[in-house]
Amino acid sequence: MYDTLSAAANAAACRDMSPSRRRSTTTAGDRALLWHPYTQMLTAPAPIPIARAKGVRLYGSDGRVLIDAIGSWWVNIHGHCHPRLARAVRRQISALDHVLFAGFTHAPAVELARKLISLAPRGLERVFYSDDGSTAVEAGLKMAMQYWRNKGRPRKRTLAAFEKAYHGDTAGAMSLSARSVFTRAFEPLLFPVRRVPAEPGRLDAFLRRNSASLAAVIVEPLIQAAGGMRFSSPAFLARLAALCRRHEVLLIADEVMTGFGRTGRMFACEHVGVSPDILCLSKALTGGVLPLAATLTSEKVYSAFLGKDPLKTFYHCHSYTANPVACAAALENLRIFEEEPVLERVLRIEARFKERLLPLKRLPQVADARVLGAVGVVELTWTGGYLAGIGRRLSAEFLRRGVLLRPLGNVLYLTPPYSISRKDLDFVLDKIEDVVSSLA
Repeated sequence: MYDTLSAAANAAACRDMSPSRRRSTTTAGDRALLWHPYTQMLTAPAPIPIARAKGVRLYGSDGRVLIDAIGSWWVNIHGHCHPRLARAVRRQISALDHVLFAGFTHAPAVELARKLISLAPRGLERVFYSDDGSTAVEAGLKMAMQYWRNKGRPRKRTLAAFEKAYHGDTAGAMSLSARSVFTRAFEPLLFPVRRVPAEPGRLDAFLRRNSASLAAVIVEPLIQAAGGMRFSSPAFLARLAALCRRHEVLLIADEVMTGFGRTGRMFACEHVGVSPDILCLSKALTGGVLPLAATLTSEKVYSAFLGKDPLKTFYHCHSYTANPVACAAALENLRIFEEEPVLERVLRIEARFKERLLPLKRLPQVADARVLGAVGVVELTWTGGYLAGIGRRLSAEFLRRGVLLRPLGNVLYLTPPYSISRKDLDFVLDKIEDVVSSLA
């Protein structure tokens, strides 16, 4: 039985601990109780206990200070503990913390939907909320499959995705992802997916040949993120969208990573004026303070679920759907975009990345360097993919130098908060040049 008196005593004891004792207690408790993502718990080094954060810096309870050069997995875009986001959360949580979203609604959800629709590519007019990037994609793929069933075309139930893609860790999102270390243990759970040819000349034939069975194609516009930060051209995206329309195949844009300014536009689709049928958003939606996702659809898709037949209903839900506190954070995040020169900051980062990262191509240990918006990539010549030992070696080296980077195997990438100063950005870039130049 939970003992409140004991809990209070324990809390008091923790407050009385020295910083070093508290640090060791946190680390020991972590090792005894927790299971971390993407981590081999037997061999991984002890996790770094973080006590607080501010701006681009993480402050460890062990005294170390780290510059967060990846926005804590691409979510933090305005800097940690942003005062405007903190105030928005405090205001909302004191008024309405949560209410189920089946049969109820609230102003933050409505206002956020209105704002997202005003910013999104033209034609996206309905918003379905969920919790994270994987669930945004999961909702999107289920919408696409049921859309055709509701339209009386149940044969159109196959989904297509690109090789090297990564769309999340739920079963459906994994099925859409390339077969890799992320999916290997779960093959029996995954449904078959057609792989779209990346060559523009083969797209038309692929879609024409498979249009009778294809429900949708999903794409990460311009950047395949966890698949190795691989870039594609805006022209290819435009071609894909046009051919999907021609062959009656829905287009799902997974902008979980690229949405909210990361490529220099609010959404990557904007670079060529593409309007997908379904748009998946998460990560930076709340500015990095709370989990929230949104799947936007066209009125055409939404209307296929309307009718007196209950089987047309979209039977999909999350307990925290449209959480009011998360919606309030997202609204304030979008107000920051409106009231501050956020996209200008992204373009300044892009310019500095081009100045500092692209010249690294001259090094023999660098296979490629590429930049788009606030995404900088240095691909090394090492092989082995995500499991390449060079990734763990690099991560440790950068931590030792005061920088949080988490390479994708041999792919070193930067996705810093847009608020990073020129001085801090150059500090990070100096460390990258030093470390990469020293590799043998």
